Amino acid sequence: MPPTLASLVHHSALKLTVRAGGGRLDVPVRWAHVSELADPVPYMEGGELLLITALKLDAEDPEAMRRYVRRLAAAGVVGLGFAVGVNYDETPKALVDAAEEEGLPLLEVPRRTPFLAITKAVSAAIAADQYRAVTAGFAAQRELTRQAQSEGPEGLLAVLAAQIDGWAALYDASGAVVAAAPEWAGRRAARLTADVERLRERAAPASSVVGGPEHEDRVELHSIGTGRRPRAALAVGTAAALGTAERYALHSAIALLTLTTERSRSFQAAEQRIGAAVLRMLLAGQPDHARAVAGDLYGGLLDAPYRIVLAECASGHAGIAEAVEAAAARSGESVLAVPESDGERLVVLAADGGAAVGACVGYAAARETARAAKEPSAGEEDDLVVGLSAPAGPIAAAAAYKQAEQALSVARRRGRVLVEHEQLAAGSLLPLLADDAVRAFADGLLRALHEHDATGRGDLVASLRAWLSRHGQWDAAAADLGVHRHTLRYRMRRVEEILGRSLDDPDVRMELWLALKTTSAE
Repeated sequence: MPPTLASLVHHSALKLTVRAGGGRLDVPVRWAHVSELADPVPYMEGGELLLITALKLDAEDPEAMRRYVRRLAAAGVVGLGFAVGVNYDETPKALVDAAEEEGLPLLEVPRRTPFLAITKAVSAAIAADQYRAVTAGFAAQRELTRQAQSEGPEGLLAVLAAQIDGWAALYDASGAVVAAAPEWAGRRAARLTADVERLRERAAPASSVVGGPEHEDRVELHSIGTGRRPRAALAVGTAAALGTAERYALHSAIALLTLTTERSRSFQAAEQRIGAAVLRMLLAGQPDHARAVAGDLYGGLLDAPYRIVLAECASGHAGIAEAVEAAAARSGESVLAVPESDGERLVVLAADGGAAVGACVGYAAARETARAAKEPSAGEEDDLVVGLSAPAGPIAAAAAYKQAEQALSVARRRGRVLVEHEQLAAGSLLPLLADDAVRAFADGLLRALHEHDATGRGDLVASLRAWLSRHGQWDAAAADLGVHRHTLRYRMRRVEEILGRSLDDPDVRMELWLALKTTSAE
């Protein structure tokens, strides 16, 4: 505890006597300051015990004393020490009444007690308090370190919460609460997700304070990590602002969590290299070798039905990678996430039906919504494209990768964020042709027929469509058109002459049919 007016009054060597404001002696004293100025306020910072002899004051003038004391109280002076036996043999009644009226503690200083003794006592008490805080901080640091080594983040948070007499919570890279102490604090911490997300948008180190009438406590948020984008965040909640000892404990916890995070990043880099090797073996059709290299690293992931996700983004895929990994960590799943060599594509191998795949789909849906609404947040990973394979087994990794690539290509052409391969297999072929290159091919192939029809010399395009739809059956196609079959035969010969291609060729018929479907779909 810092020195208070009460501790100075009880100091046996100072012999101070309370003349006014006895009910406010528990106020902390930041310093003891001597000033004989008629107006010392411009030189005060607040929290001082002001020591005077009234050398330049008319301490017996009630109105002058009221103005003087009122101004000191407004400036944050916590007490007034008046020396007797110098200019006044006793403390003037006007000063006592003014101090009592304002509620400002007034201490009478005997002549045998020099102001220097009071200043020294305050300084010594402040130094002792700071020493206690530093000592407590070192003790807290030792305990935090011990708990971090033996119990991990959960143990560290428990010690930190006890040290600050409040609660503490740790958030992962996605902003989700991964640990909290005491246990009830998890619900309180979960309500700060939006504040944590805003903090994570700032470069580390970053911090903010959350408080106000709508909050039941004062919360400090601190980023964890040294990268451009913080990988985690720490929240601490207390009833009041942190003191020196509590601040030491908080900073020690931040340092330990940062070291843990950076060490985890090194482990993750090594794991990523192993993951890349495992993925190459799976794609090469060597699942047994892949299992031997992976060991227990990915649990049963390589043997269970899984999906492969390909995420492509020129501006980086950190967001979807964090979402997938955080979801897997919360659910206890294993996930293999490896950036490809060009850095623009991320390959994810995750359990079919698991939280990681769900997080991937959910993240892509959120990006799709933001992009459609043209929200400001859509700028990050705005060019993200994701392809998701069908479920596959250990020996079908290469096929699943190919499916993910196909789905990715379709998503890119359609302007979608995510396409699942199963959607392609269950849908129509025509949406796959809806791009500029296919439309240009169709227009070029049919242009001569459209130009012929435009002259009014026949209806070759409609006749060709009817004939192809009836698989070359003359009578059925002629009936659909309402013409004689000989007329239809003549028109098909004209189509061959104009195009210079034979309708007996199945490839020609296929190309014409797709061209007709493409142009009719516009």
